[in-house]
Amino acid sequence: MKTANLAIVFTDIKGFTERTSRQTLEENQRLLQVHEALLAPLFKAFGGRIIKSIGDAFLVTFESPTQAVLSGIAIQDRLWHHNRQLLEDDQIHVRVAVNVGEVRVEANDIFGEPVNIAARVEGITDADEVFFTEAVYLSMNKAEVPSQEVGAFELKGIPGKIRVFRVPRAPYRVLAPAPDAVLPTPEEAALMPPFGNLALARVESNLDLGQRAAASAVAVGQGAVVVGQRAAAGAVAVGQKATVLGKQARTATDALWARVYAKLPPSITTKVSSSVAGWGMCAGLLTVVLLGGWVLVNGGGPAMRAIRDVEGATSTEKATRVSEAKRLIKLEEADQRNYLHGRLDEAQGNMTSAVTFYALAVRKDENARAESRLISLLKHEQCGVRSSAAAAVGGLRLESARGALESLADDGGPNEGGSGGFLGLGTCDSKQAAADALKRLPAN
Repeated sequence: MKTANLAIVFTDIKGFTERTSRQTLEENQRLLQVHEALLAPLFKAFGGRIIKSIGDAFLVTFESPTQAVLSGIAIQDRLWHHNRQLLEDDQIHVRVAVNVGEVRVEANDIFGEPVNIAARVEGITDADEVFFTEAVYLSMNKAEVPSQEVGAFELKGIPGKIRVFRVPRAPYRVLAPAPDAVLPTPEEAALMPPFGNLALARVESNLDLGQRAAASAVAVGQGAVVVGQRAAAGAVAVGQKATVLGKQARTATDALWARVYAKLPPSITTKVSSSVAGWGMCAGLLTVVLLGGWVLVNGGGPAMRAIRDVEGATSTEKATRVSEAKRLIKLEEADQRNYLHGRLDEAQGNMTSAVTFYALAVRKDENARAESRLISLLKHEQCGVRSSAAAAVGGLRLESARGALESLADDGGPNEGGSGGFLGLGTCDSKQAAADALKRLPAN
């Protein structure tokens, strides 16, 4: 008999049984596929071994209790990002419970009281939370994982009371703030990931480095093939040159127009939309020039000017300018802040978060510019950004995005099939993301 001292993680989806009763088999299967795609890579990224999954439940083991809890934190933040782009009925909320102890290990299963305790703790865990036992608390690295006691519980079939802890919500004081840092208000904190990306950020960074190394190796291996293909493709390339150049010109015009369009008030965009239907290149360029002048004259207010300062800042200046932009955003009207937070995230290159803020602004019917900005991101040069934007407009069921989604579903964009799947794993397919989003729009 083989035994091992392992951290045991149980997860399940809140309200899964009730959802099953009102879903078709296809809808239920799709829910479980999305659930697995979101959670499984994170378990593995933190060193977890998936023992089994039954319906909506995962049983996973880790050699490190610290890594086990961190995986739960990352899962909750990842689901927060995912859910913000969806209607409430489509969201996924899970509970995560962790215990540690000596278990009997077989080929595809584990047994013992630590497993039973983990299952019982999972039963009292709230949705969107990470609960863990005193055994985990005593054995994990407390410098890496914040903790807060929930209480002592009598669990069915378990002798004595079990002390249970939880991971408290962010923000955490990991580093001393800069002297001019602007601390988030309770309202702003509600717009941030529940655990501050504490664990998710480190996994994304590690996977990105690994992915680059793997991509480099693949590129070297493909080099000889590419050289051989160039000669064969030469004649075809000459014939296609004019077509490609024409399409590139149209794409550049579209991208520039989208950037300007997103900055304009509804009173102007409504009139402009009818006059430039079809994105005619000459008319589009003329309109861009004229409206670009309007944008320069009307600078967008102090917050927008501060955001543009962030875009042009050096690395040493950026933190100060970001703090100033946040301070000015706080002074704006409440119905402008989500849009401006999105623009600030975009200026910093945090595109996933930017999409989330734009989607939130649209959902709350706060700012027409957020809807335009979100739709413009369907033409973004990065495949992952296009895919995120497609998921967001699909979740919001934006009829105004139909044309842009149809174009994306037909033509795709740069780097289709390249890296850019979830957490950098797999490939990116914004064409498919657009096609999926179109299915969610109201029928014509």
